[in-house]
Amino acid sequence: MTTIDNLYQEWQVLQPLSAENQKRLDTKFMLEFNYNSNHIEGNTLTYGQTISLLIHGTVEGSAPMHDYEEMKAHQAALEMIKVEAATGERPLTEMFIRQVHKIMLRTDYIPEGKNYTVHAGIYKTRPNSVQTPTGEIFEYASPEETPALMMDLIAWYNNVEKEAKISPLEIAALFHYRYIRIHPFEDGNGRIARLLVNYILARHGYPMIVVHDSDRNGYLGALGQCDAETGLVPAVGAHAKLEQITPLVNYLEQCLKRALVISIKAAKGESIEDEDDMQKRLAILARNAQAKRGYVKRRSDQHVAEIINDFITPFQEELKTQLAIFSHFYNSVNISFYYVGLSGRKTPLTPKVLGARHGKFEKFSSNMVIQVQLTQPTILIPSNSVEGVKIYINCKEEEYGIELFEVAQLFRYGVLPTDSQQKIWIKKIMEHLYASIEKKVAEIK
Repeated sequence: MTTIDNLYQEWQVLQPLSAENQKRLDTKFMLEFNYNSNHIEGNTLTYGQTISLLIHGTVEGSAPMHDYEEMKAHQAALEMIKVEAATGERPLTEMFIRQVHKIMLRTDYIPEGKNYTVHAGIYKTRPNSVQTPTGEIFEYASPEETPALMMDLIAWYNNVEKEAKISPLEIAALFHYRYIRIHPFEDGNGRIARLLVNYILARHGYPMIVVHDSDRNGYLGALGQCDAETGLVPAVGAHAKLEQITPLVNYLEQCLKRALVISIKAAKGESIEDEDDMQKRLAILARNAQAKRGYVKRRSDQHVAEIINDFITPFQEELKTQLAIFSHFYNSVNISFYYVGLSGRKTPLTPKVLGARHGKFEKFSSNMVIQVQLTQPTILIPSNSVEGVKIYINCKEEEYGIELFEVAQLFRYGVLPTDSQQKIWIKKIMEHLYASIEKKVAEIK
């Protein structure tokens, strides 16, 4: 891990940061970590809503109130982790982990549709095994095994930290994996594991890391590879050896490299904004400005051309290219962008519509539709059994609502979506089409 060592040494030389640079870095991490760690577990707040909540203390949008409370509680748990890590010499205890869990979950609750209680700050009282995508049952430690395995884990951690024979990153990765194989609580184990990884790194002077929701599959894939190496017995996984979890070490190493690079930039006073960060922040500022001023200025011809040439046209072409894999079933693909008026009439997004003044464009921003249509069925789907597949993705529809409403907002204020955002939308569209085709194939007599 020479690169990590070199970056770490450079980071240490730059200590301490100025108050301004430290604040920039802390704010970026706070937003990224809370947003991504919660999104991995299903929280629905957008990045913009996360900023509004954690920076301004305001609630925006129509997300479930539970998601707002969950985000605030997760931030409180993060602060608790940071304070404890700063003490330095105090050993890690089970009591501390249970306290963090209690802060994060806030209270006991009964999951919707279930007949059992999830306890905050108390080890599980019922099995919490999961069913894999292949239908198999993956077992975590039983409630009876959990106290002894957690005692072993804490004793191991405090001992291996004193020995200092392996790096802090390796300790953090091994702790994360062993903890996950125990799964000591009935809910929140993934979030607690990522919090404790950062507790370990911070204790040793490293910047905290973020596992991004956009790379959720890479993260879970690394854990899955470790599972394959250690086997299915929970107690064995809870005592995994370092050489058995190489995929997770490698994954977290990349996360730490990114954290170190960003932290070094912050220390030098350089920009630490990702392209996505700036776009999201601009959209929020613009939305606030619009609310105060009450209107949106007419777009210039150059801006309209940018929307068409830099987003709509290439997005259509890329989506059409990706949808070519459906040619086994359909011969024709059509992708269109529309504005839908109050009467339900669809109007193609022409330069004239895109350049409209506030009234018309305001309606566009809340009624944008991407229409994807596959027609001319092949012999695999007889034409007399199905006409084709058509989906209308309205920015207010539940399934795509958050992403596409934000696209509309970005359009309105001249901020175009990034390539990474577009890839996520294309993937969701393809998955939706696949489900539609699968249903139609099942209906063939």
